[in-house]
Amino acid sequence: MRKRKSILILLLFVLFIVEGTIIPWLIPYSWQTRLFPHLVFVVIMYFSIFENRHSGLVLGIVFGLLHDVVFYGAIIGAYSFAMGFIGYLAGLPSRSRAVPLPVVLIVITLGSLMLDSTLFGIYSLFELTHEPYSWAFVNHIIPNLFVQFVFALVIYVPLRRQLEIITKRRSPEQKS
Repeated sequence: MRKRKSILILLLFVLFIVEGTIIPWLIPYSWQTRLFPHLVFVVIMYFSIFENRHSGLVLGIVFGLLHDVVFYGAIIGAYSFAMGFIGYLAGLPSRSRAVPLPVVLIVITLGSLMLDSTLFGIYSLFELTHEPYSWAFVNHIIPNLFVQFVFALVIYVPLRRQLEIITKRRSPEQKS
């Protein structure tokens, strides 16, 4: 169980590196200033939904801080706060029952929308962006939402299997 969880966290770190190195090569040149998919965040949402919300909170804070330091250094803590908070919220619907695919995809879509909207709000508050929300919604949030939705759909089956193996081996009082 510990080994599987360590491998999944290592997967998050590798995905973080891929997100910063390979993904920019795959994005068309004209979209590179508008499309910033948060693939690590999608996996954190899966952790939160299928393992527990506290894992989503901790992983969101840690990998959000990595995003703040490595990629988006304008404000340290914006990604950390947003990813941790939304990672925690994503785990709330799954507290008492198994979560089917449509609900998982809705939670991930809403979480991705909340992440980008929260970041836009924080950056607007500190006057780091001067565009209106409608412009950001059309040019940044919707394209990111689409890429993250497709990524969530592609990794659903293998990641859910691995996370269910981890949670089945735990006793009910350890899952909270």
